[in-house]
Amino acid sequence: MEQKPELKFLRLRPDIDNDIPIPQYMTPQSAGMDLCTAIDEDLVLDSGAITLISTGFAIAIPGGFEAQIRPRSGLAVKHGIGIINSPGTIDSDYRGEVKIAVINLGKNSYTFHRGDRIAQMVIKKVYQARLEIVEQLDETERSTGGFGHTGV
Repeated sequence: MEQKPELKFLRLRPDIDNDIPIPQYMTPQSAGMDLCTAIDEDLVLDSGAITLISTGFAIAIPGGFEAQIRPRSGLAVKHGIGIINSPGTIDSDYRGEVKIAVINLGKNSYTFHRGDRIAQMVIKKVYQARLEIVEQLDETERSTGGFGHTGV
């Protein structure tokens, strides 16, 4: 069994944000950890608007891994709240605050409250590829067939 990567969390405002849970798995089989807002006051996001929301923490991810930030399905289905660059990537060498880039695709404004669960964070193994410039690529059955070439 492959060893689990160790994540290190740093509360950026420990005196203010002690009430905000660090990311956590909500069930034993959860793939993603829930992330919560570390905002000081309610934040209203109008329909079509985009904003960055603080989580109040920074993270150290071991080399060879990334954190993917994904939407929470309940917020997406019920309110149209998504992650604008889903999935967002946190590289293993980033040490700044984790912020969530949300968009309101719903028809109505949505209000975020302090401590709301707003996104999920999934830890994934990554590989850096070797790059090679070639004169041509090998042929495949699909070849250059692109968007919708197998039907709608």
